[in-house]
Amino acid sequence: MADVLAFNLTQAKSHAPRKFKRPDLSTKLKLLGVEVASFGDFFADRDGPKNAPTRRGAAKKDGSVELKPASKELTNGTPPTSVKALTYKDPFTNVYKKYLFSADGKYLLGGMMIGDTKDYVKLVPMVKNQKALEVPPSEFILGASKGEDDGDDLEDDTQICSCHNVLKGDVVKAVKDGTCKSIGDVKSCTKAGTGCGGCMPLVQTIFNKTMSGMGQEVKNHLCPHFEYSRADLYNIIYVKKLQSFPEIMAAAGKDPNSSGCEACKPTVGSIIASLYNKHLLDDDRRGLQDTNDRFLANIQRNGTFSVVPRVSGGEITPEKLIIIGTVAKKYKLYCKITGGQRIDMFGAKKQDLPKIWRELVDGGLESGHAYAKSLRTVKSCVGTTWCRFGIGDSVGMAVRLEERYKSIRSPHKFKGGVSGCVRECAEAQNKDFGLIASEKGYNIFVGGNGGAKPRHSELLAKDVPPDDVIPILDRYISFYIRTADKLQRTARWVENMPGGIKYLREVILEDKLGICADLEKQMQDLIGTFFCEWTEVLKSPERLKLFSQFGNTEETVDTVENVQDRGQPRPTYWPKDSITEDFRGTQWSELAWQPLAKSEQFADSATGSSLAVKRGDTQLAIFKVKGQYYATQQMCPHKRAFVLSDGLIGDDYKSDKLWISCPYHKRNYELKGDNAGKCGNDDSVNIATFPVEARDDGLVYVKLPPVEELDGVLGTKKFVIKSEGEEKPFEKMDKILDATSMKGRKSKNVSHLPNGMGEEAKTQQILAGEGSAPSMDW
Repeated sequence: MADVLAFNLTQAKSHAPRKFKRPDLSTKLKLLGVEVASFGDFFADRDGPKNAPTRRGAAKKDGSVELKPASKELTNGTPPTSVKALTYKDPFTNVYKKYLFSADGKYLLGGMMIGDTKDYVKLVPMVKNQKALEVPPSEFILGASKGEDDGDDLEDDTQICSCHNVLKGDVVKAVKDGTCKSIGDVKSCTKAGTGCGGCMPLVQTIFNKTMSGMGQEVKNHLCPHFEYSRADLYNIIYVKKLQSFPEIMAAAGKDPNSSGCEACKPTVGSIIASLYNKHLLDDDRRGLQDTNDRFLANIQRNGTFSVVPRVSGGEITPEKLIIIGTVAKKYKLYCKITGGQRIDMFGAKKQDLPKIWRELVDGGLESGHAYAKSLRTVKSCVGTTWCRFGIGDSVGMAVRLEERYKSIRSPHKFKGGVSGCVRECAEAQNKDFGLIASEKGYNIFVGGNGGAKPRHSELLAKDVPPDDVIPILDRYISFYIRTADKLQRTARWVENMPGGIKYLREVILEDKLGICADLEKQMQDLIGTFFCEWTEVLKSPERLKLFSQFGNTEETVDTVENVQDRGQPRPTYWPKDSITEDFRGTQWSELAWQPLAKSEQFADSATGSSLAVKRGDTQLAIFKVKGQYYATQQMCPHKRAFVLSDGLIGDDYKSDKLWISCPYHKRNYELKGDNAGKCGNDDSVNIATFPVEARDDGLVYVKLPPVEELDGVLGTKKFVIKSEGEEKPFEKMDKILDATSMKGRKSKNVSHLPNGMGEEAKTQQILAGEGSAPSMDW
């Protein structure tokens, strides 16, 4: 203030007068031995901001305004009108800090500090310059985030895998004593990550940190068959235009004749699908698919599958609801509304999947790709379609986005959401991409997810006109497909990206790498190849044959008993213990060759092929790999699941091992050699194996004991999971609810109305029609 006054009094005749803009009341003092400071607009949260930051452009000396690039406009949007305070209070060291930011967290407006003022010098210029912040406000208090959790703050007795009670110390010890030299070794030795798999990100980071601490190089290789990361392998396949597993193995694998393993095969299959979008069930691609993709449905714990039709944006007509309800009733399927606003039907038998989908597709429905590492859903609120608070057509946008990106394969599943206003009813900010309607368009958020490690998404662009949404998302999704690691969600991808969201904005909005046009073209090419996978299956007699329960009989067998729960069928709970019987060491009285399959039922594929067969009451699995046949029991003893023929075949070119990986929890059973039947990553279980050969008569023979003897050891009835004695997890809770007279779910035969008909009677009345039309015969 004084310097402006002095200048104007002494220099005004020869120079233009200076203007006093605003006072700087920032100060730092020491009162009674306590450091205190205030800076900027330190009461902006109480009195409102006195000088809101100007972001659209900076005034030049001639009075004109220099506009920022359009990408900055999309990111920054209009100036905020409110203030948010970030407060820190430490009663142990007597430190208090309050920093005030613009509502979007992009500008520091002022603040005050007591007890610790060391940041005063660097904060004052930030307020004066009104420059947009390059870090989130939390870093002013917490410091920079280290990104992925490396487990450093966990004690060795911390449980990191609840499925198998594995402690952090177990993993660290196994790595330090040399027992485990790869993440696969860790899973084999400790069983960590072999249950639900939710702990694997933490197990991986603990392994990496321990290896680094020992001075060992940590390689991000896909698996022992490829010395490349997933992103590197993607680029090799993309540049060289490779389209088959043998081509890829020859060009990038360590052994050109290898069959791969359960780690690399699904990744290679996903990359091929992301680039060329061919049908997964073709012979040269089916062997790359995990069980869900192999049968175009999610396998459930009783060996049945779920059926999920596409319901774009959560919008569905009454007619399609009737079709779904009719199919579910006919095939006795358990129904549940998913978190993605669609209907999931559980309990479909493998052999019934084509019949179920024929009725759904005939009614205008299509595959929802709930089984795939691809777009799942774009969730929406009703927005301006109905809501009085909506300012954007969230349903219309969600439907368009889901229809555009459906079936696109990616490193992991990804989900979207669109909210019609800031009330955020569609939860768009915890999605891989999310839109929130504003008065000028949509705010686009990316890199969020729920799950085991939730992450709030970050703002990519603000006030985007509807016409510009598609190009931005095309670039974002294509860039994710190109550069993400194996099974990496967008949340971890953004976290681990050098430069984080700022770099992503530069790539997607400013075309820093000069690849935006290529990213958009790649997405458009993929979208142009869309087809409903189930529709193509129904057109192909050869593909339909893949959905038989057994390759040598039309018989069907249930292996888990159902119970009625809340009016619907569900499989009884799994027993807690595995079957530890020594199947591998069984001494048979005699063995004789039995024809059980035809050679033509097996594909001559580099990735192998398999078939389930039945003899007596025993289920068997036959595999063909590189012209050789192998046979085992069908049941995985870990969870009594009859699914081994649906697993992925893997090999180790160094040790000449060959194994089948159970599709449920990746128990790997060796198929040949002295260790045939041994589980490589769980010593408590093993399986029986049998000699097998193909003969000139076109049949495949398996050398087996007499039927009665075989059934006595491996018969299905012996291992059926019974409902009798099932654990009742809510027994105590239900007693409490009954004691307090709380109203629970009513029976389907009960109505809240005094003379109401109830669910079943009312359904039959509706189906019968108003006249004399007969009731539908279920």
